[in-house]
Amino acid sequence: MSALILHERIEQAILVIRGHRVMLSTVLADLYAVEPRVLIQTVKRNRDRFPADFMFQLTEQEFDHLKSQIVISSWGGPRRAYPYAFTEQGVAMLSSVLRNERARAPIGNGTMPHWYRSTRTDIHCSDRLAYDG
Repeated sequence: MSALILHERIEQAILVIRGHRVMLSTVLADLYAVEPRVLIQTVKRNRDRFPADFMFQLTEQEFDHLKSQIVISSWGGPRRAYPYAFTEQGVAMLSSVLRNERARAPIGNGTMPHWYRSTRTDIHCSDRLAYDG
């Protein structure tokens, strides 16, 4: 995957939820080439490294709003749990705890958290995706 495509993909994946720019666990799992359950298990094993300002789980209302705004018919079938949202700090911590070469490997001119930071200044978040619950 080229750095330009990845940068665009990251930019499109950043949403505003509860007033924070976040990336969903499902997107991060795909970018890091791990199954979503593996990503969440890693987070749960390292819970002390993920305070509330690093990550939070979406509520049913937030998830329903997000699905209705993005208009995706299938989010991988029925869910037992709602996805997690990771802030910039949470993405950086996730990169450090995942035992995966892709999580630590440089992407273009930086790591995943580097791309997240560089996108922060470029992003034009759509008001329709901003959800304050």
